[in-house]
Amino acid sequence: MAEDVEQLKAQIKKLNAQATNLKMNLHDLAEDLPTGWEKIPEVAEQAFQAYKNLTEARSRLAATGG
Repeated sequence: MAEDVEQLKAQIKKLNAQATNLKMNLHDLAEDLPTGWEKIPEVAEQAFQAYKNLTEARSRLAATGG
């Protein structure tokens, strides 16, 4: 069980880094508007999925009491 918690914590750390990177990509895209406007849906979807995955992993960790 402790090993699962540690693996989950490592996964959360990785997901958090990915989500933060995608957030910055979205921020950079917004700053460069109107250049690159056509990339908004793709970048936004990637950021959405990253934060969804991160939230789900944090919920699983909380459910384990970790």
